[in-house]
Amino acid sequence: MSNRLDDSALANSTEQAAWNETDPQARRRHVAELRAVGSAQVLTDAPEEVRDQQIMNSLAYQLEPMRSRDGLTARTRTIPRPGPHQVVVRVRAASIDRRDIMLMEGTYPVPAEPGVVPLASGVGEVIALGNGVTRAAVGDRVTGTYFLGWIDGPQTQALSWRQYGANHDGWLAEHIVLEEDSVVHVPGHLTDAEAATLTCAGLVAWAGLTKPVPVGAGQTVLTVGSGVVGLFAVQHATMLGARVVSITSSAEKAERLRRLGADEIVDRTRTPDWEQAVLDLTDGLGADHVIDAVGPLTLPKSLAAAAYNAQVTLIGAFPGPAGQPSADPLGGKYLAIRRVAVGSRTDFEAMNRAIAEHGARPVIDQVFPFDRAVDAFRHFTEGDPFGKVVITVP
Repeated sequence: MSNRLDDSALANSTEQAAWNETDPQARRRHVAELRAVGSAQVLTDAPEEVRDQQIMNSLAYQLEPMRSRDGLTARTRTIPRPGPHQVVVRVRAASIDRRDIMLMEGTYPVPAEPGVVPLASGVGEVIALGNGVTRAAVGDRVTGTYFLGWIDGPQTQALSWRQYGANHDGWLAEHIVLEEDSVVHVPGHLTDAEAATLTCAGLVAWAGLTKPVPVGAGQTVLTVGSGVVGLFAVQHATMLGARVVSITSSAEKAERLRRLGADEIVDRTRTPDWEQAVLDLTDGLGADHVIDAVGPLTLPKSLAAAAYNAQVTLIGAFPGPAGQPSADPLGGKYLAIRRVAVGSRTDFEAMNRAIAEHGARPVIDQVFPFDRAVDAFRHFTEGDPFGKVVITVP
């Protein structure tokens, strides 16, 4: 059962309300009218089940990509019904992530489907269960996953494609349908507003610090950027017992970062060579974990500030200054940046066992006798070899 807005359910809806920034008061009035109309459409002389369906109307925003904020429109719809292994949630709060802006602008790797309900982050109360649901109960306060179907293990390209707020209706609505395996219960001490922030920014910062190798107590974590992901990274790293060095752009932000738990703050406006400052703060060693929440523009400095055998995670996707292109050195791929020094003996022995087990053979391009060693080097640099260049010794 699809959780996209059903056009047939909208056939008798009122006119859609454009998100018109030139007249915000009119926009708010129209949204209020949509909500009032939705709750008042009751046929008093109709059968009870028809009256129940008529009164059960809900408001949702839809997105038409490539139109910026003008692409948001409000519509009424009937409250969705859950299919097997689905739940309906009465939304209590939702939050905007940078990804949502990119979806509006058409710059996100996964394009937004026209008419999708946006936002991947939100929280609400379960009000209806489909057949077979066991992971949630009516009344539970829950949020949802960012991706549909990614439960554990490594992510695949196929799993990365299905996303709430992109090609499955998201949280900018009064009601949302979640797949049962997308349901996540939220910490009880959080307010709805706080709980609505976790799905994207909170989780990506956590994943950056705990995968593939979790940060250890006493290690140094460098956070680059003080957007929401950077802030979560400071909080998470502090919880994990790390020493936190943060890069920011003002004294005010520096003080807030300190209150969140950052041990050292470098103001990049005062210290443009902040990578050197990080090295100085770590006695020349650099940071063990780097969370770059800005993007390719700061990646070179992040790499320079990283320790030997550090783990660098690039999360941010902020563009560079106007007129200054910032090429993506990763080609748009999500991957871990590591540099290794060959391997240990244990690694060597393990490799040899695998080669023996599989009967593998190294590729040899050409073999040169000892007295032609110079020719061997020339071939290596000028001959475009395919495989190893070997010199035999008599």
